[in-house]
Amino acid sequence: MGTLVIVESPAKARTISKFLGRGYTVKASIGHVRDLPKSQFGVDVENNFEPRYITIRGKGKILNELRESAKKADRVLLATDPDREGEAISWHLVEALKLSPAHAQRIQFHEITAEAVKAALKSPRPIDRHLVDAYQARRVLDRIVGYKLSPLLWNKVKAGLSAGRVQSVAVRLITDREREIEEFVPEEYWTVTGTFAKAPGANGRAGAAFSAKLWGRGQEKLDLPDEETTRRILAELENARYVIKSIKRGERRRRPAPPFTTSTLQQEASRKLRFSARKTMNVAQQLYEGLSLGSEGTVGLITYMRTDSTNVAESAQKEAQRVIDQKYGAKFRPAQPPTYRSRAGAQEAHEAIRPTSVKREPDKVRPYLTRDQYRLYKLIWERFVASQMAPAVFDTLTVDIAAGDYVFRATGSTLTFEGFMKVYMEGTDEDVQDDEEQRLPADLEEGQLLHCLGLEPKQHFTQPPPRYTEATLVKALEEKGIGRPSTYAQILDTIVRRGYVELKDRRFHPTELGTVVVDLLKEHFPQVIDVEFTARMEAHLDRIEEGDADWVDVIQKFYGPFEEALARAQKEMKAVEIEDEVTDELCPNCGRNLVVKWGRFGKFLACPGYPECKFTKPILNEIGVACPRCGEGQIVERRTRRGRVFYGCSRYPECDFTSWQRPAGKNCPRCGTHMVEQRRGGEVVRLACANKECGYTAAPAEASVSAAGAKA
Repeated sequence: MGTLVIVESPAKARTISKFLGRGYTVKASIGHVRDLPKSQFGVDVENNFEPRYITIRGKGKILNELRESAKKADRVLLATDPDREGEAISWHLVEALKLSPAHAQRIQFHEITAEAVKAALKSPRPIDRHLVDAYQARRVLDRIVGYKLSPLLWNKVKAGLSAGRVQSVAVRLITDREREIEEFVPEEYWTVTGTFAKAPGANGRAGAAFSAKLWGRGQEKLDLPDEETTRRILAELENARYVIKSIKRGERRRRPAPPFTTSTLQQEASRKLRFSARKTMNVAQQLYEGLSLGSEGTVGLITYMRTDSTNVAESAQKEAQRVIDQKYGAKFRPAQPPTYRSRAGAQEAHEAIRPTSVKREPDKVRPYLTRDQYRLYKLIWERFVASQMAPAVFDTLTVDIAAGDYVFRATGSTLTFEGFMKVYMEGTDEDVQDDEEQRLPADLEEGQLLHCLGLEPKQHFTQPPPRYTEATLVKALEEKGIGRPSTYAQILDTIVRRGYVELKDRRFHPTELGTVVVDLLKEHFPQVIDVEFTARMEAHLDRIEEGDADWVDVIQKFYGPFEEALARAQKEMKAVEIEDEVTDELCPNCGRNLVVKWGRFGKFLACPGYPECKFTKPILNEIGVACPRCGEGQIVERRTRRGRVFYGCSRYPECDFTSWQRPAGKNCPRCGTHMVEQRRGGEVVRLACANKECGYTAAPAEASVSAAGAKA
């Protein structure tokens, strides 16, 4: 007798069981226990879209154990995650175990600590049907689109294809971006940068040199479209007199970034840690569910990691203030705790992702964490502490230099107070390049005559929009209202796994298959693949969750037009044949030319004589570098099951060399370890020693010289 507490995962169960007394038994459902059948449609369209749920294969034994435990218990508390998915799991458990509302209730908490769990025990509630309805609406919508569209694609394009309501929109974003890049026409423009110094004083010394860019003519900003215009202006400036026209001094405050939401955590972990969205969520789940911290016992280190809110509990803010005072000093703490505005539609009842206790500093818990757990926890801890700190302060200086009618402008800033930057600086996407601000001489004065040490004209071309990285795609999905925090990682994983896009140098490229499917869907199902329509559908799901809309009505309004479009497409959509790429390599069994095929894990070579000949082999994309371990094999590009690129030896399994970074074919001149390429925007920006304890880096050209010298 006593209380049975049911959670989703064994790790969560182990953590919670240590907080509760002898009267509690904690068991895990190990995720969902019921779902729509895989081999059938499972939705009764004629009966208000009633879903037919069945027990997931392998969950029968778990349900029997939970049923027996529930019979022996005085009450059952369902402690699944605090979101739609968690509410749905609790509801499925009530239905599958045939629990009465009087016998089973729901509790929820946003962090797995003794205090939070014990507080939740005091506030049990019934299952929230609005949350369950919102979950069911999404599940039925996705089943309708996937189950009805996929067979159409099999008939018209290729067997085995599948279409997803939200994933198809993500692929469209990538294909649309690729077309923008292909159609982009670069436009030429020029800049002129002058180097100036204050005239020599009585001691004969000139002032410190600084640079300024040609800004305008009179009050108008100047455009330099071509070399002819630029050379003409340079000729006019040949004998110009350069005088400081104006000096503007000011102060700029830079506020810290808010604490993490799911989206911003995935973006920052991608930028700073090179984590995929899926890896970020897997590691965050471990930190949330609880880890053993030696004498402190098992405890959850972060709050719930699926959230779109930047709210922070008052108790957490006060604890952060005390830690900031002790660790950095009172001047780094603002008079009032900062507040941040969540994006429209965010669930304000939730909290941002933060440490459950700021006192657990990353280095204190590091001995108990894996490398990945430590790095992600450190990122979350630093971001949260910084979000509660004072702004950084800069002194700014803008100097306008007159040269006849022309104006050169120099800007500079000096950091006068670190503020939050003492702890954390938000990362930027690789494509966002800020102009480096210089430190201007302090003794400049209006009316002062300057020496022009040189004018440098430079040709530039406008650049096409960059391909999406995981970070920028997640950002775009959130900004456009596509999907929700719990779905981003799955969306990215699915579109790669299905072969609609590829990740090359950490950027998404659409495959021919992805482009063909998107074009067909745009032509025949414009609503399904429309970005704004998909965002409005997410808003409808939110309204269902809030009790402001009926889920059956929402599905009905979608289903009618969708069925009509499906009927038309079955008649009008023309079959598209994606021809296999024929290679020069011959099948060793029958002599036919092997062709490139797509499988679950990417491209591979296969005999076109299937099913008579079933020969297949992996594609080895050699990069022209010998294996640094065995020296006999060649380094080849491979892919994980999730589509992530890595590099290995062609002699595997005889040689098990692997590397996430592309080997450069050179050895470190300092320690002799092989060097790897570090890339930005697809370009090699530097080479680094693979031995992180060595830390040697060099520009590609420098490394070539160093390697040659070391070899000599």
